[in-house]
Amino acid sequence: MAACAGVTASHLDVYRGRRVLVTGHTGFKGAWLVTWLQRLGAQVTGLALAPEPGSLFLRCQLGESAGLRHHLADLRSLEAVQRVVDEAAPEVVFHLGAQALVRRSFAEPLETLATNVMGTAHLLEALRRSGAACACVVVTSDKCYQPAAGAHAHLETDPLGGNDPYSMSKGAAELVVAAWRHSFFARQGQVLLASGRAGNCIGGGDVSPDRLVVDVLRAFAAGAPVELRNPSHVRPWQHVLDPLHGYLALGSRLLRGTLEERRGYAEGFNFGPLAEEAATVRQVVELLIEFNRGGRWVDISGLPHPPENPLLMLDTHKARARLAWRSVLSLREAVEWTVEWDAAARQGASAPAMRELTFRQLDRFAARIAP
Repeated sequence: MAACAGVTASHLDVYRGRRVLVTGHTGFKGAWLVTWLQRLGAQVTGLALAPEPGSLFLRCQLGESAGLRHHLADLRSLEAVQRVVDEAAPEVVFHLGAQALVRRSFAEPLETLATNVMGTAHLLEALRRSGAACACVVVTSDKCYQPAAGAHAHLETDPLGGNDPYSMSKGAAELVVAAWRHSFFARQGQVLLASGRAGNCIGGGDVSPDRLVVDVLRAFAAGAPVELRNPSHVRPWQHVLDPLHGYLALGSRLLRGTLEERRGYAEGFNFGPLAEEAATVRQVVELLIEFNRGGRWVDISGLPHPPENPLLMLDTHKARARLAWRSVLSLREAVEWTVEWDAAARQGASAPAMRELTFRQLDRFAARIAP
């Protein structure tokens, strides 16, 4: 699969010809990012576990792309990570590899910590040992923050933490980032290290269990009702391309200008919709029913289930002011695009057809961010 024309925005031209390493490239967000970077003309290396059946990576046959160096490796192995880093010699790194499921973290807390905390440390240590001068964006989560009382949209300066293994692992990953930035990279001037914190992402090609949109669409396809544990919970829902644009915009700032200017962006940034645009689980499901042209849900909030924060919102003024970033797609558009991609996949569209649909959505998005 060769890179195609399209997805042009002047502030992203900096990736053309760059050596870029993406961890977690077989996952939902990682596969979209790899596709985008290749369309921008980057030379992409990926490090991840094997892709899940039905994922965007497999539906679009990204592993057969002539421009992608595809490595299956586990972040829990420093030696494996070091080998890929040394081979890739990256100029830019996007670290998306993670155990990304809250409910799974209750069943596998140690594996979650090993991947999300030590996996992040392994990557940063591999970069340090390699001596490569590069920009690095570590992707964590809106759940990296200590839960706040009341209707409070989290600022980047809020306390890090979490009351469940997943949230705690993301807060700890941010602490790892801060420790390597200040203890090693700031002193050596080797790696410009930033982090991106985004909310609940939706879009085509996500197949992970225990994610709302994935579970809803699967239930609709089977003709079954959707069971909602927390229909009133609020999340900063967004299409996957919106935070990916944020990560790319942040990475571009770490690559352009004087060293002093670039160092000013080696910080944490929130990416999400405006706080007033956050929506409940029920609102998202009702939109899915509308675009799916059918479906129903039942409230099971009275049954036992692991505790979750009922309200998550992000304050994104920093990204808007300093990166000139903004959320492009409304929730309604994000749901519509997700259902469009899912419907084509369920109808058995070929890999070339799925790639073209993915490209069309990228191009439609790029037209909205063009200067």
